[in-house]
Parts: sequence; C-alpha cells; structure tokens
Amino acid sequence: MFLGIDGGGTKTAFALVDRAGAVRARSEEGSAYHVETGIEGAAAVLERGCRALFDAAGVTAADLDFAFFGLPAYGEDRAAQARLDALPRAVLGHGRYLCGNDMVCSWAGSLACADGISVIAGTGSMAYGEYAGRQARAGGWGELFSDEGSAHWIARAGLALFSRMSDGRAPRGALYELVRARLALRDDLDLCGVVYGELKGERSKVAQLARLVTEAAALGDRLAQAIVDDAAGELAAMVDAVRTALAVPPDAPLAVSHTGGLFGPGGPLRAPFAQALAARAHPYRLAAPRLAPVLGAALYAARSAGTPLDAAALERLTAA
Repeated sequence: MFLGIDGGGTKTAFALVDRAGAVRARSEEGSAYHVETGIEGAAAVLERGCRALFDAAGVTAADLDFAFFGLPAYGEDRAAQARLDALPRAVLGHGRYLCGNDMVCSWAGSLACADGISVIAGTGSMAYGEYAGRQARAGGWGELFSDEGSAHWIARAGLALFSRMSDGRAPRGALYELVRARLALRDDLDLCGVVYGELKGERSKVAQLARLVTEAAALGDRLAQAIVDDAAGELAAMVDAVRTALAVPPDAPLAVSHTGGLFGPGGPLRAPFAQALAARAHPYRLAAPRLAPVLGAALYAARSAGTPLDAAALERLTAA
C-alpha cells in the first residue's frame, strides 16, 4: 500500500491506496503549515491523521510500501528542513517515505504524473511542472511578497480596495457594502480591529475574505472584477515561467491543469484563468484534474518507490 499526504494552509488530507488502485481509507485534519502551527503543531496533525487512517483501514505503518508527505512551505526554509524531514519517521517508525512540497501532490493528481504543469490557487499559490524528466516551479514565495493569484492575495487586494473606497480614493462599489455588512463594521476603521485583532492577521483566516471580493465581482463591481482578472493573469504568468524553465519546445502544446479552492466547482478563477492562458504566446491544453491532490500524493509515493501503478490500477483510481 501507498500513503499519500497533501498538506495545506487550511487542511491536510490523508489517503491509503493499494497496488490495484483501490482507495483503502481517507482522513482529514487541520493545517500542517508549520510557519503558522510550528513544527510541533504540524507533527501533531500528521500523527492524528495517520493514526485515524490506519485505524480506518485496519493496517499499521509497517504495512506501507512507501509514503509521500507533501508539506506546505517544504524546501523554503533551510533551518526547518531537517526537522520536517524527520517528522514522518516519528509517525511511521521507518524510513520508507519521501518529503516534498505540497505542489507535487497537485501536479501528480491533476495530471496523473504525466508531463505538464499544474497551478495551485488556494490559500497560497504556485505552479509546478515536469517535462522529459525535468522539474520546475514558480511562485509560492509566501504571502508577504508573493502567492500571487491566491485567496490570500485576492483578500489582501480586496482589503486594500475597501480602504481606498472608504477614503474616497476609489469609487464605492459592491465590495464596500459587502465588507461592512459581513464583518459587522460600525465604522470603516473597525476593519483594522477585525483583521489585526480578531483574525490576528493569520494567513488562512485572512484568505477566507477572498470570497467577499469574488462575490462583489459577481455583483458587477468592476474594481473587484479587476482583482480577479489580475489573479488569473498572475497564475498564467507562472505557467509561462515554469514552461520556460522546463525548456519545453515553443510550439509544443503543453497540458495545464489546476487545483485549489479557487478552481473548484463554480470557482471564481476557472473562466478568467482559461481566458488568460489562451492569451499567452505559447500553446497550452487546459485539462481537468484527474485525481485529487491527496490521491496524487499516493500515486507519487508508488512512483517514488520504483513501483508505479499500472494502467489498470490508475484507471480504477481515477474512476474512484
């Protein structure tokens, strides 16, 4: 069996997949984003999720062939690297695992480990791809100065727009009244108390405010819509950057897929991203995700062990 773990800024998903492509068990826990939770907090999430998974499947860690732990912000802090690499051993009791960034889960799931690029737009954002054995990523430098096109990025831009609307630096649109009503602001400056006080500026909590921007855009707020369009453009630019880094031939139509809440059913970025991608200079083929990222993590675990699932098992997994 193969264990896949897809860590995220909001939730962490766990799945067990056997060699025949059957999903033996799944579980879910909270955020494993160690920048917010601390290493100990991330360790607790991994421990709880794995135990629940093993109990549901009636197996132990010793029954695993291999595991892939996709962790948010993995590889982005040298000081934390050794401690993150050690977390799975404490949970599994053996070394049959590999750690990597959670972007790999999204790529492996959406494209079933085939050549192409996957874009992630959830709490954070980035793009990752593989082509002819080469690997590359773009974006995902963190919420303070990157994560363009993510829910946090959209929320931050929306909060900035609200402040301009309040000051009179921008015309007031639907976003202005939505923010006041949904956050129960008696005075516009009460927004500071909400963001810096109640939410404590936490990445995942601030990101949830992105829905106010996308809702305002749907109501016809042109400035809110501009934020959504800019988000889609930023993600398309990441795809181009990854393509260049992968040295894909200029005229080769490359598969592009996506994951994350902003691309979910009815997601606000699906149509704008398709339009932004079609406007790029290089040819792309937009593909619907084949598997959830957590199942991609299990698929990647099988490949990393040197025993990739065969075509029949992959078909069964996709159907499931």
